[in-house]
Amino acid sequence: MVTMRAAVVDRYGPPDVARVAQVPRPLPRAHEVLVQVTAAAVTSGDARIRAGRFPPGFGLLARVAFGLTGPRRPVLGSAFAGVVAAVGTHVAGPGPGDHVCGMSGMALGAHAEFVAIDAARVTRIPRGVSDDDAAGVLFGGTAALHFLRDKAHVGPGATVLVNGASGAVGTNAVQLAKHFGATVTAVTSARHSRLVTQLGADRVVEYTTTAVGTLAERFDVVLDAVGNLTRTSGEPLLADRGVLVLAVASLGDTLRARGHVVAGSAPERVADYDTLLRLVADGALTVVIERTVDLDHIVDAYRLVDGGHKRGNVLVRPRPVS
Repeated sequence: MVTMRAAVVDRYGPPDVARVAQVPRPLPRAHEVLVQVTAAAVTSGDARIRAGRFPPGFGLLARVAFGLTGPRRPVLGSAFAGVVAAVGTHVAGPGPGDHVCGMSGMALGAHAEFVAIDAARVTRIPRGVSDDDAAGVLFGGTAALHFLRDKAHVGPGATVLVNGASGAVGTNAVQLAKHFGATVTAVTSARHSRLVTQLGADRVVEYTTTAVGTLAERFDVVLDAVGNLTRTSGEPLLADRGVLVLAVASLGDTLRARGHVVAGSAPERVADYDTLLRLVADGALTVVIERTVDLDHIVDAYRLVDGGHKRGNVLVRPRPVS
C-alpha cells in the first residue's frame, strides 16, 4: 500500500485534535484525476467541521452529515491547487503535469499530499496565477461571486455593505462589488481598515467603535460574512428593494430565506473558478493571504482561523511547488 502524509482529524475539538499521519494514497477512479496538492486553504468551513461547531440549529443535521463524534472523512480541506500526477482511464481533460485547482465539496481530503477528484471539478490554472493564489481565491471568491452577482445582482450605482470585510469572503466581496460598479462600505477592525481601503472600499466602519446595527445609512445590498447579523437585525439596514445576504446563517434564517433575504451555501462551479482566475490573472482581483504554513503546522493554521481576525486566507502546503 502506498501512503502519503495528511492532516487527520479523528474527533471534534480544538485545533490540536488535528495531527499529521501517514494514510493510504488515493487511487484515481475512471473519471478522476490524482492531484499532488501544492496549496490548500484552511477555511472557516474546515474549522467548523474540525470543532463540530456549526451555526445555530444546524448541530444535529451537520453531525448526521459529517459524523456524530468526529468527521466521517478525517482528512479535511476542500479548496486546493496542485499538479496532476495521474488520470483515470476515462479522463479527457487535464493531463499529468498540468497545474489545476478545484473544490472537493463534501468529499474533502485536500489537507494531504494527494487528493483524487472528479476531473469535471477541476480547472487548469492560467499563466500568471500562482498555485497559492488559485487555492486561496476559491472558497471566499465563489461565495462572494454567487451572492453578489447571482443573488443580489449587484451592478453600477448599487450601495453595498460588507460585514466582515477582511476575511476570505469579505476581501473578495469588497473587490467584486467594486468590479461590478458598486459603492462599498466595509465593516472591519481598525487594524484591517487600511487593507480593505486598498482593496477598494469607499468607506470603512470600525466595528469596535460603531456597531453595524446603528448605522443610519441604508444599502441596496448587505452581505454578512461573519454570522453576527440575522434577518431581524439586518433588514433595518436595507434600502427599498434591498437584499440581505446571510453567508453564515442559522437554520431558522436559512429556512425563512426568500425574496429579499438570501442564505445558504454557494455552489462549486468550474465556470466560477474560471471567472475568478481570469480576474486574478488580469490584476482585477487580489488574493489576500495572511499566512502559508507547511503541513506540520496545521494546528497553527487552525488557531489563526479560530481566532476570527485573520486577513483573507490561510494556506497549508502539503508539498512544495516544484
